[in-house]
Amino acid sequence: MKRYTNLSSFLIIFSFYSLSIVRISSSDDTINTTETIRDGDTIVSSGQRFELGFFSPGRSTNRFVGIWYMNITQTPVWVANRGSPLSNTTSGVLTVIPSGQLVIRDDESDNSTIWSTNTSRVAQNPVVQLLDTGNLVVREANDDRPDNYLWQSFDNPTDTILLGMDFGWNLVKKRERYLSSWTSADDPSRGEFTLHLDISGYPEVVIRRGDVVQYRLGPWNGLRFSGGASVRQNPPRSTTGLVMNSSVVYLREDAIDRSLVSRVTLSPSGVGQRQRWDSRSQVWVDYYNIPADTCDNYGFCGAHGSCDVKNSPLCGCLERFVPRDEESWATSNWSGGCVRRTPVNCRTDDVFLRYSDIKMPNTRSTWYNESLNLEECEGVCLRNCSCTAYSNMDIRNGGSGCLLWIGDLVDIRAVSGEEQGIYIRMAVSESVNKESKGIKRTTLVAIVLSLAGILLLCVSVALLIRKRRKNDRKPKKGERLDESNDEDLELPIYDLSTVSKATDSFSDGNKLGEGGFGPVYKQWHRGVLEDGKEIVVKRLSTTSSQGLDEFKNEVICIAKLQHRNLVKILGCCVQGHEKMLIYEYMPNKSLDFFLFGQQLLTIREVLTDKTKGNQLDWQKRFNIINGIARGLLYLHQDSRLRVIHRDLKASNVLLDDDLNPKISDFGLARIFGGNETEANTNRVIGTYGYMSPEYAEEGLFSLKSDIYSFGVVVLEIVSGQKNRGFRHKDHHLNLLGHAWLLYNEERSLELVDTNIANSINLHELLRSIHVALLCVQQRSEDRPTISSVVLMLASGGVLPEARPPGFFIERHGFGSESSSSTATRSSNKYTITQLEAR
Repeated sequence: MKRYTNLSSFLIIFSFYSLSIVRISSSDDTINTTETIRDGDTIVSSGQRFELGFFSPGRSTNRFVGIWYMNITQTPVWVANRGSPLSNTTSGVLTVIPSGQLVIRDDESDNSTIWSTNTSRVAQNPVVQLLDTGNLVVREANDDRPDNYLWQSFDNPTDTILLGMDFGWNLVKKRERYLSSWTSADDPSRGEFTLHLDISGYPEVVIRRGDVVQYRLGPWNGLRFSGGASVRQNPPRSTTGLVMNSSVVYLREDAIDRSLVSRVTLSPSGVGQRQRWDSRSQVWVDYYNIPADTCDNYGFCGAHGSCDVKNSPLCGCLERFVPRDEESWATSNWSGGCVRRTPVNCRTDDVFLRYSDIKMPNTRSTWYNESLNLEECEGVCLRNCSCTAYSNMDIRNGGSGCLLWIGDLVDIRAVSGEEQGIYIRMAVSESVNKESKGIKRTTLVAIVLSLAGILLLCVSVALLIRKRRKNDRKPKKGERLDESNDEDLELPIYDLSTVSKATDSFSDGNKLGEGGFGPVYKQWHRGVLEDGKEIVVKRLSTTSSQGLDEFKNEVICIAKLQHRNLVKILGCCVQGHEKMLIYEYMPNKSLDFFLFGQQLLTIREVLTDKTKGNQLDWQKRFNIINGIARGLLYLHQDSRLRVIHRDLKASNVLLDDDLNPKISDFGLARIFGGNETEANTNRVIGTYGYMSPEYAEEGLFSLKSDIYSFGVVVLEIVSGQKNRGFRHKDHHLNLLGHAWLLYNEERSLELVDTNIANSINLHELLRSIHVALLCVQQRSEDRPTISSVVLMLASGGVLPEARPPGFFIERHGFGSESSSSTATRSSNKYTITQLEAR
């Protein structure tokens, strides 16, 4: 018996969130039937690239036989007994028996077999060898031909594809090489996700969760996958190709330069990564991740819909297509997809129009022929009524091969610079043919110029008439107030006497509270206003930190916005020095009242035990989170205006009778036009604890500023504690830092408010915390859009790993949120000189 040990050498243990590998170097790469590898022994490939032995992954104490890179820590590439661990750290033995089977035994459990290979052939003189490719093979001692291997680990991959490995199908043996994720970083047993080369149509790479496709790369076009710009790169010094014949269908990457270390992995969370090792910086460099963003979710925009992360909303129909269900599409429900605006009738005069800069649709229902050219491909498609589109299989050398799509075109996204085109079947009327229209270019130009002149004259006359009418008007009760840009807001104006009567002359008994705008009063009795609605009056204080500009801003913004998750404005009062806004009454006050109890309870509320946090069980809190997200989605994407709130916080979320959330206080909001998504200001105004780093430090605000504030609010809802002023006995972090710490240590449940401990839905809760941490990430570009947030909260898809949040170190001596004029970042300290905190 041969053992690869040296009792005088040190045992090296890698244990912190990585591999706990115990090894003793050996120059031998082979064992035979008389030799064994015990726990603590290893064998090393001939070129010193790979090593095999027993290890413990992450924080686990179980022992597994695996292969890892010799000189790169934390990188297992294959695990033998992934579903059958050894609990004893010293009793494992790996050997090859005379019949040719590789066996793992536990010599402290009656030498019982823990794991073994299956070989159909009986060996004569088997040996086990670890090759320099990372492939572990069982072969005859005198025969090293790959075709004659009795067994090899490359036929049984776990979560990693290595250079030289065939990924796909052996059609003769009916064997598939595919990846399956680990359950977790501590458990290499088979997880939920698998990565396949799907050959049900033209081959393409897909990631599945169970049997359901989650993501796909798009078909191979001879150079790359058509899945996105990040997928179009190949690691240098390697070649990748698709091999297809009657015996095999597989993808394979081979190294041109032997020093290249490259791999494809599938993480426990279902993320596929292609990476190469940078020996200088000692890090793995990503070439692509899938999913890279929300648009990688399979079929996200439905049939004939196209997803573009640069657009808002994310989904749009392909040109000449329209939403199948306009009403659902308007509410960001894109699952119904799109249909041709002009149906095709399978006529011989149908045309095919070229679309490019997109990811090729799902190829599950396709037909292909390598010998046909593009023109022949069109003819085949035209004669088949079920054929909806065609393209080249291979884009090299001008294109070759024919690929036909049958039925709907699904899972399309915008890909900048993707030159591969797809020709989609259309009715002949959709074809643009200038000659057939009978209009010459010069005639068309003359008509356009004439129409433009007439339009300009009409606009000038209309503006003149409108200006004269405006100068003649004086607002009275029941009339409408025009904003500064002359747009009719359709907002009733009430005189001072009416509002005064409604609030009992602004008595202290009807005063609900006071904010940065000024005092807020409730209605004294119903019936003062014509419709009898209960109202709340916000009265601009003469000493308010907000002025006339904020008053006008709130009127302009909210009068144009109508959504179930936005507070509704009923009118305003502008008379003399008095400026007031009239809102619908929210009987349950604001969210911070329930979470933090900052407002004083009335005698009746005390007597009836109407306390705060225990009224909001988890389901109500989760509904509030979703409602706030839908309100922001409307502001950012679905309303007539694109609005950035700039002061989203718990006290600006009001609750109606059914505890549905309504976003309020638009005094600091900004309206964006067109494709505008960010702006800069020298006057930074907002609330400490909710302001994003780029806004507080640089005055730069954008849609992502609201996303940051939303993330803070979600963490406050989950924990029942405020971000500012949060205290913990073990550290000086604020709530964001505390949540981040628990997330990294997989202890997020410790964040939960004890009031809801008995009502939580674990999946919803952990997902909400994860989404919140994605929203408060330091870099604005790392934060998701609000449409992605709504989707992530509602679905069970894989979430990306969160990066460190901004402003998560609490500075000693910080005061209340209204008194401080400095902010602390995650890594550096900044002093902000023009900050108006609220």
